[in-house]
Amino acid sequence: MAVPSYEDLGLPRKVAIMAALVSTQLVQMLPFGSGLATASSIAEQVGALDIEGAWIAASYPMTQGAFVLIGGRFGDVYGHKNVLLLGAAWWLIWSLATGFAKGVIEISLFRGLTGIGAALIIPNAVALLAHTFPPGRLRNIAMGLFGAMAPIGAAGGCVIAALLVQLAPWKWLFFFFVILGVAVFLPLVWLVPDAPPSDKGGKIDWVGAYLGVGGLILFNFVWNQAPIAGWQNLYEYILLIVSILHFSAFTFWEARVAKSPILPFNIWTAPSILALVITVFFAFMSFGVFSWYTFRWNLKIRDESLLTAAAEAQPLTVGGAFAAVAAAWLIPRLSAQYILAIGATSVLVSNLLLATMPAQQSYWRTEFWAVAIVAFSPDFIFTAAQIVGSNSVSKDKQGIAGSLIGTLMTYGMSTGLGFGGTVEYYTNRGGTDLVKGYRSALYLGIGFAATSLVLSLLFVRISKDNREGWDEREGTEEEGTL
Repeated sequence: MAVPSYEDLGLPRKVAIMAALVSTQLVQMLPFGSGLATASSIAEQVGALDIEGAWIAASYPMTQGAFVLIGGRFGDVYGHKNVLLLGAAWWLIWSLATGFAKGVIEISLFRGLTGIGAALIIPNAVALLAHTFPPGRLRNIAMGLFGAMAPIGAAGGCVIAALLVQLAPWKWLFFFFVILGVAVFLPLVWLVPDAPPSDKGGKIDWVGAYLGVGGLILFNFVWNQAPIAGWQNLYEYILLIVSILHFSAFTFWEARVAKSPILPFNIWTAPSILALVITVFFAFMSFGVFSWYTFRWNLKIRDESLLTAAAEAQPLTVGGAFAAVAAAWLIPRLSAQYILAIGATSVLVSNLLLATMPAQQSYWRTEFWAVAIVAFSPDFIFTAAQIVGSNSVSKDKQGIAGSLIGTLMTYGMSTGLGFGGTVEYYTNRGGTDLVKGYRSALYLGIGFAATSLVLSLLFVRISKDNREGWDEREGTEEEGTL
């Protein structure tokens, strides 16, 4: 069957495709927000320690970020729509299984497995958007809306989770995800056109996949387990060393041995790409710290209900929607480093406000402004990086571009939780001074954001992109691109 080209698709069909693919981002972000809001409550209900609840929050973005690169490569070889639907089915199965879990280990494990489905969804949805919309105004709108769904989904997940967990058994939260997922994913079967794989007959680099995913999961596990086990346990050091060895082996294998690498190393020849990657990663680590400790502060220090704490996160929804559209509008008008700098500044200021506010204070005095300002961080960072990434590569490499930015976003947030939790553990005086521990973690978040800001201003040099349509790079692999 002939594949409809961009020109063959009428505007109503293109808008419908955009809405369907953007909705997948909304749905897969709900579990992230729900983990932030209800991890402690669910842990308490299943008889686990409060500190163990951090794994309920961290497990989903950990695997989501670790497997995203593989998800993009699968899409290149087997077709982006096929892999997107596979990821949706996997996501539904393990979301349903989580509702039947009995303890915190099972819940965290099943949420981690659910995150693999999200990892298959994200890069392939981005790739399908990029295939449907060539560089230009409509792509910027599509990517802006896709980026907006990250804070909207996270904040919406907070409210939905708080409402269901507070008023009903916690398992109904995951059953709701299944029902909503079916409603969003099923129309994709008929609505999104089939497209031939961009690397049909290509090979999956299973050795590289193992080394990359193994290193990411081990590194993340070490930092998220440290607040629970403490660094006095030898296995923490052993696993950290093993994770670094995995990264080293991955780098050597992909650069020197692999014939079909998961992450082609000529990506690093693109202008400012290394600085862009580090900038995005530090910004999302900072955002992860802010997101987690906003809820921790409200639930543990101010003793608020789940629903109240979730409601107080809603400026992120409104501000996020505005910020994503604004970021898309700015792409052809402002150089990328300045858009990234705005995002880094936003999360820096928000962490600073939260870290220095009085323990007991009216929400409207400080926290409201912190939550409203931080909305500009994930959207400006994600939207700018995603558009720059997809515009920097040829049409047949959109899955890889989407994968790389997706990895930085979700894995960065999860890793930020681990680093923040470790700092909190060693500064809260054995759990007797939670405020001091939370402030210390937030100061770490400020450091992450400051690093991102400096890197974006000094080392990222990517000009504004005002192209309309594909240029001569379409379907090609030139020097400086993937």
